[in-house]
Order: sequence, then structure tokens, then C-alpha cells
Amino acid sequence: MAKRRQTRKKASPKRKSSGKKNKSRFFFWIAVPAGVLAFFFFWYQTEGMVQTSTHFHEIIPPGYKSVGLDVSHHQGEIDWDLLINEKGFDTIIDFVYCKVTEGSDHLDTQWERNREYLNKYGILNGAYHYFNPKALPRPQAEHFLSVYKIRSIDLPPVIDVEDEGFSDEDLRAKVLIWCEEVKKATGVKPIIYTSLNFYETKFRGKMEGYNFWIAAYSREPQYMTDREVLHWQFSETGRLPGVSGMVDLNVSKQELY
Repeated sequence: MAKRRQTRKKASPKRKSSGKKNKSRFFFWIAVPAGVLAFFFFWYQTEGMVQTSTHFHEIIPPGYKSVGLDVSHHQGEIDWDLLINEKGFDTIIDFVYCKVTEGSDHLDTQWERNREYLNKYGILNGAYHYFNPKALPRPQAEHFLSVYKIRSIDLPPVIDVEDEGFSDEDLRAKVLIWCEEVKKATGVKPIIYTSLNFYETKFRGKMEGYNFWIAAYSREPQYMTDREVLHWQFSETGRLPGVSGMVDLNVSKQELY
């Protein structure tokens, strides 16, 4: 899912170069790396791009019932018309989760636009909140609920838990408060998205009644057989037409379409 917002660091002053450099060395150290970078950029834009829904289907792990994406402002303004309509990815993308909020004051700039296009094309979608475990959970739930208005056809809300808390006990307690507040307001129990490591060491068997969405990129998690684990984010480097940069790819044990 979306990474935490980054604050810009002030650039350090550059040192002035001294003396004249040999022209041949200058050419070698500048032109050759530039050529290598250009080659890899070209490969990334062509070979790295999934061009068709058939090609996309080839990289999906077998044995799952649904395929989905999760998106945020990190993907910029997605060309949903190109992806869904022109390229025909509506035949394989069953669901999409969109980032809505982060912490108690941040609103994702692409939330409304992404939601509008997904509704336009009839793609099943849901909303997620990026959780700050070192902040109070209720203001975060209130912020999420002030923006997101659930519909009967929506997927369950998701809380994105990627950061360490003051302790594992404190983390679980705060996540539970957020989930209970959202459940009370929407009537739907949220799903907890987290890494394989967090699920294994902090949550497994300790959040009774809650379902999970696990991120693991090197292999299929052995915990996918756990009853409470529903979705698997198998890649964070997906490349799709109409999407700037990389996008997370997911599969689900549920039929979501």
C-alpha cells in the first residue's frame, strides 16, 4: 500500500570542482553510465510494462478467486479509461482499494477521482486508512469517517498497519480501537492490512474476529491457509497501462466481483 508521506530534506551545498578533468575520462564517466541508465529505462518502459490483460493473467499466482489493485496518490492521476476501457483490464481486475486518509489530518489527493472512475466502470472498490500507531486512534477513525461514506456495495474498510508502535500491545490496542470505531459507524468490521512479519509476530491469533490482508513479495505466505487471512499482496512493483510508476497487485481467496 501507500508508503508514509515523506518530508523534503534541505539539499546540502555542492562542493566546487577543482582543476580541469581529462576529456576522455569525462566522456567515460558521464556518457557510459548515461547509456546504461537509458537502456534500463527503455527496458522498464517496454518489457517491464504489462501491455495486455492476457500478459497480466500470466503473472497472477494460481489458485485464487479474485485479482485486485490498491492505489493512492503515489500512482498520480491514473488513466482509468485507458486501463479499463481501451486495454480491457476490466476482464481481470475484480476489485480496487483506494487510500482515503492517513493519520488524523491527511487526505489522499486522488481518493475522490479514483472512486469516481471505479464507480463509472462498475469496478468493486473499497477504502483504506494509513494508520499512525504513535498517535491517538479515535481522531484517526473520526478523520477517516468524515471523508469516507460507506455504500452497501462497498468492500469492507481497511486499516493499513505498517509502522511500529510503542509496543506490540499498544499497537494492537490502538488498532482495535480504530476498528471498533469504524465498525460502530459503518456496521462493517474492517480488515487489517499488514506485512507478513507483522502478522506473524504481532497479530496472529491475537485479534479475534478480525480478518487480514498480508503483504509478502518473495513467496506465498504459509498463513494463507489461516481462516482469517483473506487477501495476499504478492507484488509492489506492478506496471500497468495508464498507471504512472508501480502499483500493488493482490489476489483474494474470496470472489470479489
